Amino acid sequence: MSKQFDVIVIGGGPGGYIAAIRAAQLGFNVACIDESKNAKGGPALGGTCTNVGCIPSKALLQSSEHYEHAGKHFADHGIEVKGLSLDLAKMLARKDLVVKQNNDGIQFLFKKNKVTFFHGRGSFVKATGSEQGYEIAVTGAAQESILGKHVIIATGSSARQLPGAPFDEENILSNDGALRIPSVPKRLGLIGSGVIGLEMGSVWRRLGAEVTVLEALPTFLGAVDEQIAKEARKAFDKQGLKIELGVQVGEIKTGKKGVAVAWTDAKGQAHTLEVDKLIVSIGRVPNTSGLDAQAVGLMLDERGAVMVDEQCRTSLPNVWAVGDVVRGPMLAHKAEEEGVAVAERIAGQHGHVNFNTIPWVIYTSPEIAWVGQTEQQLKAAGTKYKAGTFPFMANGRARALGDTTGMVKFLADASTDEILGVHIVGPMASELISEAVVAMEFRASAEDIARICHAHPSLSEATKEAALAVDKRTLNF
Repeated sequence: MSKQFDVIVIGGGPGGYIAAIRAAQLGFNVACIDESKNAKGGPALGGTCTNVGCIPSKALLQSSEHYEHAGKHFADHGIEVKGLSLDLAKMLARKDLVVKQNNDGIQFLFKKNKVTFFHGRGSFVKATGSEQGYEIAVTGAAQESILGKHVIIATGSSARQLPGAPFDEENILSNDGALRIPSVPKRLGLIGSGVIGLEMGSVWRRLGAEVTVLEALPTFLGAVDEQIAKEARKAFDKQGLKIELGVQVGEIKTGKKGVAVAWTDAKGQAHTLEVDKLIVSIGRVPNTSGLDAQAVGLMLDERGAVMVDEQCRTSLPNVWAVGDVVRGPMLAHKAEEEGVAVAERIAGQHGHVNFNTIPWVIYTSPEIAWVGQTEQQLKAAGTKYKAGTFPFMANGRARALGDTTGMVKFLADASTDEILGVHIVGPMASELISEAVVAMEFRASAEDIARICHAHPSLSEATKEAALAVDKRTLNF
């Protein structure tokens, strides 16, 4: 007889495992199905984020930043390093350990919260037409069939491939292959200058690769506030990251010597980029092919994403979907918030996700982070606003750190002073942006932040000063 659950979650990434834990906290009998495997074939909970995305990339970003500091910046602090060398195998092993710790942590949380875990692929079999809800097949080491009154789809996304140039993870790499290159390539090519592309490009540039980025769009980081993007571009150019915009990529050939990419620049001139490895980062596609959506009539859109309403309800009763597999930004923290909200809605509560206050972060050096609207969006909408900026070069803590690149920028409503957007490029932007998120959730004004006492010396003082700049009364610039 099939096991019966109140809630079955398909997918153990940030959206899925968080939804499972929250549902269990609310008193439901919960199962979570996930097929991810570690190197030994065991479960690897955490989805793309933990296994081949957020967590391992941040581990390598941190390690590579230490390496670059030791080679280029320690001398400024009176620290001499002689005989500096790179043990890439050890660096990659540390990254793998960080991933394993996160995998194991999620398994512990499942046990703590009494979530039943099934290691395998979950797919729909049928709707039972009764209170049992839906029959879900688990395909893995052991074949099982389980029943759930509610089903939460959290199957995530996969890297989009270039037509005619599929990932082989040897020469043409997705984010997965980019995290485990066994030796530093002399020449590295990147197609796409989005978050993943810039982060991976930064890692391998710091370790010694000559990196060239080919971007189809005519503008750099088009989703980022234009002033902030220009500041970031100056920093990347100075670091030696070569970025070509308005590119049209042609034929890609692989051979014994690496990869050759034919491309045309914005002026129509033809070029060939020859590299040892090529990372393709041109977006992601929803993982729905293994769900057997047609078995129950689950509606998908033209991209293959699960169609949901604003509450994350699908076209089927008691079937929900969250994270990368639905509309909205493909961000781990967005998935987590939707997972919590859905679990609470199943319990009759009022789960809430405010898309206007979801922060975005690019973990390069300098870091780039933002929340709310950009200046170009406000102009396009005809919204009257005030802007205030403050550079890190005028911040005492940034000077002490030896990292004064970038600025904080506030955008506030011209009449009400309500904060409409905050944009940061500079040291620890990923941490500083949280103050702006909290402020915007409470519909604070720029004046509210300007009047709050910030610790001295701290990077957060740049946030206060940018808020003061909205009213043209900075104190330290």
